[in-house]
Amino acid sequence: MAALMSAFNVHERLLPVRASEVGALIDTLATPGDRLWPGDDWPRMTLDKGLTPGSKGGHGPVRYTVTSYVPREWVRFTFSGPRGFDGFHEYTVHAVDEGRTVLRHTLAMNVRGPALLTWPLAYRAFHDALLEDSLDRAESALTGTVARPARWSPYVRLLRRLTPD
Repeated sequence: MAALMSAFNVHERLLPVRASEVGALIDTLATPGDRLWPGDDWPRMTLDKGLTPGSKGGHGPVRYTVTSYVPREWVRFTFSGPRGFDGFHEYTVHAVDEGRTVLRHTLAMNVRGPALLTWPLAYRAFHDALLEDSLDRAESALTGTVARPARWSPYVRLLRRLTPD
C-alpha cells in the first residue's frame, strides 16, 4: 500500500466590513485588478477562462482547476499538480453580522508520492506565508491598513532565497 498523509490547513481573517465587500475581493482573483492574491511577492494566480468552472491555471508549480464558484461567496480549486497533491483549496466568505465578515481559505488534500517530502519541507511553509499575505492584502484593500501584518519566518526567507522565481 502506498504511503499517504492528510493535510488540512485553514487561514482566516475577521474583517470589519459587510460580506458583499469581502466577496467582491474573491471575484477579482486572477484578473488584472486582483485585490486578493499577493502577486507582487508570489507567483501570480492565472486562470485560462477566469473564475468559471473548468477553468485551468495555478500559481508557480501549483496547478488546479476551478471546480465551483458562487460570485461574492465561494470559489474552489481542485489540484492537478504538483504530483501527489490530491484535494482542493478554496476561499469562502462567512458573515458574522451586518458589519463583520470572516474571509477563510481552506486547503484539504491527501498527500502521496513525492509530495510526502515536498509538502512538509517546502510547500506548507510557502502556503502559510502566501495565505497570510493574501489575508493582509484583503484587509488592506477593505480597510486601508493591516492591524498585524504577517511576517515571513526565517525558514520561508531561506526557502525563498534557495528557490528561483
